[in-house]
Amino acid sequence: MVAKGSGNSRLQRFEAQMQRVLAEMIPREVKDPRVGPVTITQVALARDLSHAQVLFVPFGDRAAHPEVLAGLRAAAGFLRGEVGRRVGMRHAPRLDFVADDSFDRAAHLTALIAAANKPQT
Repeated sequence: MVAKGSGNSRLQRFEAQMQRVLAEMIPREVKDPRVGPVTITQVALARDLSHAQVLFVPFGDRAAHPEVLAGLRAAAGFLRGEVGRRVGMRHAPRLDFVADDSFDRAAHLTALIAAANKPQT
């Protein structure tokens, strides 16, 4: 289970470091052609540091989500080892990549609110 919004400063520090390291590593070191430029929007670590949920948004084509996801999952083992070394964790967490759709949902809700507030003539 991944801890969401925990108040543990150590956990939050690891999440921020992992997010920064992954954001730097993926475009430079992942050679899989399916993985293009991505933004790592959040890393949520389990309290025991055994598992990390990594939310990402690919640049450009929204239809490319499945391909990018497959490429990231294929590179997860390599990324896990490197992230563990660079962040200084004795046991690196298992990385689970998930496409972040919060921006799409926010845009949809904004459009619904705008449509509801539109004056009817």
